[in-house]
Amino acid sequence: MELATLLAQAGLISDPVTRAISTPIYQTATFNHPLGAPPGSYAYSRSANPTRSVLEQVMATLDGGATAAAFASGLAAIDAVVRLLGPSQGKRIIVTEDPYGGTIRLLDTYFRPHGLEPVYVDTADTQAVERELAAGAIALLVEIPSNPLLRVADIDRLAIACKESGSVFIVDNTFLTPYLFRPLAHGADIAVYSATKYLGGHNDLVAGVAVCRNKELGDRLRLVQNAVGAVLGPMDSWLLLRGMKTLAVRLERQQENALYLANYLASHPQVQQVLFPGLPDSPGYARLKNLAAGFGAMLSFYVKSPDQVEKVLSRVKVFSYAESLGGVESLITFPARQTHADLAPEIRERLGINDRLLRLSIGLEDREDLRRDLEQALG
Repeated sequence: MELATLLAQAGLISDPVTRAISTPIYQTATFNHPLGAPPGSYAYSRSANPTRSVLEQVMATLDGGATAAAFASGLAAIDAVVRLLGPSQGKRIIVTEDPYGGTIRLLDTYFRPHGLEPVYVDTADTQAVERELAAGAIALLVEIPSNPLLRVADIDRLAIACKESGSVFIVDNTFLTPYLFRPLAHGADIAVYSATKYLGGHNDLVAGVAVCRNKELGDRLRLVQNAVGAVLGPMDSWLLLRGMKTLAVRLERQQENALYLANYLASHPQVQQVLFPGLPDSPGYARLKNLAAGFGAMLSFYVKSPDQVEKVLSRVKVFSYAESLGGVESLITFPARQTHADLAPEIRERLGINDRLLRLSIGLEDREDLRRDLEQALG
């Protein structure tokens, strides 16, 4: 079946007892476990819960993987994936140099003191990544597109390079979701998601998912999931399943709105540059067009003066000034102050995450209302 059909029918009639159309919420911590119960029976909801199991089965199917595991947040999913790589003392992990700020915080403040060395690279520069892989790395973690600069990595070539170097290839596919791009089909070993974003789609839950291409990695991931315990509860698992049912129609509308607004901003006299891979003059346009079924609905732009940032943020009425992304409501974010505030100022400046950069998550509103809001905010 097509992905849109799989999404619309996510969790359909998953309860064999009642044959309910909607997956039931098994709001229970434990289960009656009689003597002689077969292996794999439900015993305790940290280890497995029927509502979460349906969600995990749906995600594995959507991404074409062997196993999926759902977590309490996207960062919990990344934490579990790094843990499953094994002892980290003296080992390196190569990471997109402009990822979500929380990813940097996790790697630098927790894993680095325990011996893992994160190496941050522009993963849109394939040769630079290949050089680092050749120097030895336990894994490569790539965001596609990157956050907030929307750079696009050559996933196919990087998958080959990881295979040659023996590195585990991890792709954070939060911005595109399996509807637009399936990393495992392009050679990735693990796909990770902040399911809080487009998968949930309504800004009403926090969740993460990791999907493994083969069973061996999946079994190890499940072991970490159970041992650490940062699992997704049954209510949020149900909310995520419900949100995913409309992912296809939401993303199609959001992409249309994003392209329209990117073109509008590109011609605005107060805007210096627009970062959106769906614009034909974007450095990532041809690459993402070849890889994915769409360009997503995230865009960033530089205003000409830092003074304009405060003006825009104080004037917007349709856009909400808030962190996160991927919901039905359009959001505007100031990365240097919000999502990437923990980065050292000199690193932010070098990357271009500066005091003139704003990021937009485009929602489902009427595109003219969104355009008019930006027009009056920019002045």
